[in-house]
Order: sequence, then C-alpha cells, then structure tokens
Amino acid sequence: MARPTTKQQLIAAATENYDKLMTFIASMSDEEMETPFDFSADNKKKEAHWRRDKNLRDVIMHLVRWQELILVWVANNMKGMTVQFLLPGYTWKTYGDMNLRFWEGCQEISIEDAMRQLQESHKQVLEQAEHFTDRELFDKAHYNWTGTTSLGSYFISTTSAHYDWALKKLKAHRKNIKQ
Repeated sequence: MARPTTKQQLIAAATENYDKLMTFIASMSDEEMETPFDFSADNKKKEAHWRRDKNLRDVIMHLVRWQELILVWVANNMKGMTVQFLLPGYTWKTYGDMNLRFWEGCQEISIEDAMRQLQESHKQVLEQAEHFTDRELFDKAHYNWTGTTSLGSYFISTTSAHYDWALKKLKAHRKNIKQ
C-alpha cells in the first residue's frame, strides 16, 4: 500500500493494518503466545527492539504507548501548549531509552488489558485524526509544532506503519517457533 496522502487514505491504511494485526493475533497458537520471543540467532535483527520485546504484550503495549504520545501531543499543541512529541527528556537520538522505559512500565499488564488498551487507543487516534483536514494533515509544517514534517506523518507512524512493524515481528516469531 502506498503511503497515505489524504485523511481518507490515512484512516483506511490504519484500519486495514490494524485489522491485519488483529487477525494475525487471533490466529496465534498457544505455543506462539507462550513462547518468549528470541531473535538472537538472526544476525540481521540488530535493532534494539528485537532484544527488548519478549512477548505479544510487550509489542502491543509499545503500540499503545506511542499512540498515547500522539494523543497527548496533538491535544496539548492544539490548545496552544507547545510540547514536544517525545516524553520530556528524550530526543530522537535517545528515544530507544524511552522505548525501554515503556517496556519496563508494562511488565505487570496482562495481555487481555493490553489488547483492550490497544483497541481503545486505536479508536481514539482515528477519532483525533478525523478532526483535521487533508491540508492540516499533509501540508508539511502546517503547524509549527510538527517541525518540517506533516502532522499526517506522525499519525501514519503511530498507526499503520507501527501496525506493520508489529505484524512483521509477530510473523518472525511464528517463523522461529516453526524452525
């Protein structure tokens, strides 16, 4: 699917990739759900997230926390309170540390609660995106608080692109289990 350039495409891509992710999760066997993730044998998987996430809950909560970022960021900036997208104290060079903080904070959450949270945050992000026009979403720097990019890029990153990331990780886990 091509990268969305309209609100309608953004909502459709987010919905489609969310549905694909949910369908895949529903198809996971007990063994896939219970076996911890281990990608250490694959030298191509060098990014920190391959070591960080140990199970489905970790992946789901990662999605939830990033969706919470956009919900708070957009709401505050639209009220005139200029805040950065990432949590205070983090930059795009240190966001891996923020992801680890998210991971540490979700270790006591059940998979059932994580799934409920994702369902709710997905719905809230799409509702938030609906309030914007195509121009507001896709004109670069339409809002000064988006920097040199578009607001839509942030919505894409926290929905359809992130769902695709999660699905690839879960498929890689399934492949590991079968080997």
